[in-house]
Amino acid sequence: MAAAVRPENARVTFADRLIRWQLEHGRHSLPWQGTRDPYAIWISEVMLQQTQVNAVIPYYLRFMARFPDVAALAVVPVEDVLALWSGLGYYSRGRNLHRAACIIMEQYGGIFPRDAAALQQLPGIGRSTAAAIAAFAFGEHCTILDGNVKRILARYFGISEYPGKQMVEEQLWQLAEELLPTMGNHRTIAAYTQALMDLGALVCVRRRPDCYHCPLQADCFACQQNLTANLPVPKPRKTLPVRETIHLILLNQKNQIFLEKRPAEGIWGGLLCFPEIPIDQDGINFCEEHLRVRAITLAHLPHLPHSFTHFKLNIQPLLLRCTGNLPACEKNDEEKNCLWLTIEQALLRGIPVPTRKLLLMTQSYLSPKTHE
Repeated sequence: MAAAVRPENARVTFADRLIRWQLEHGRHSLPWQGTRDPYAIWISEVMLQQTQVNAVIPYYLRFMARFPDVAALAVVPVEDVLALWSGLGYYSRGRNLHRAACIIMEQYGGIFPRDAAALQQLPGIGRSTAAAIAAFAFGEHCTILDGNVKRILARYFGISEYPGKQMVEEQLWQLAEELLPTMGNHRTIAAYTQALMDLGALVCVRRRPDCYHCPLQADCFACQQNLTANLPVPKPRKTLPVRETIHLILLNQKNQIFLEKRPAEGIWGGLLCFPEIPIDQDGINFCEEHLRVRAITLAHLPHLPHSFTHFKLNIQPLLLRCTGNLPACEKNDEEKNCLWLTIEQALLRGIPVPTRKLLLMTQSYLSPKTHE
């Protein structure tokens, strides 16, 4: 287990210093602040997973305008949710939001569970997210431990191992719970929770932390030992495998594009994408055998790299023109999970980032040309 240097006054002063700092220097005007509505807090916390605040704000505002409460979210098809989520990434978050909303309506009568343990049973809500919702909405005495908080604690206590390691993470949870305010009301725990988030986002940042303005600098191990550049210990590097694939961009005579809905589970689950084939498969033959359409090649568009957590994907886009025998879903069939859409229509649907980029690439290719 990683060793932790525990300042003797940590339990007494850590929370107090953070709360005072937050009231004076923290963030107070984010769109989801100033509310105890668990729904609004939940949406913001899920969107903020793996995503920067500035990127989240416009998505959050659009999402709340379209789905102002859990009932409005639960009643729509998941495709409507994914359409608003398009471009935000990590699409399982959007699917889990919809699933959780349905469960809250069906099993809880539309009323959010009031404690972190119950919240954690809902799809897409982990331990830290559940604690954030419970603290902000209900004043529960519980701690968060997101990436920012792990970084703060690793530096403050001098944790000398990678924080994502299970044994080290368990130690960090224990430390985080010990540092909670010993007493306090709803306002206290909410301010403390926000302080942890703000300190990690504004001061104790990954590179070049602003230790001079940190309320914890006096007894922060990393600051005192000049080790902020070394802590937290980074994740051990490994070379990500590269996968090659072909995406078929199939145009009909109206310049509509053929898209398929991906299976609910897996990469880009539930989103509209181009047909995908192995790198060694012939696109023309695939169209004839599987889509029942004859086609000719218009262009090989530039390769499009895309990175996932565990691998890199190199997409080779092949632009094709239908010449006859359009598939049965020519008139669009949601049940068969296949659609013909204009580029403008497709950009408004639930699509992953690479599909959006390929649509724009196709639009650019077609724009200076006359319709063929």
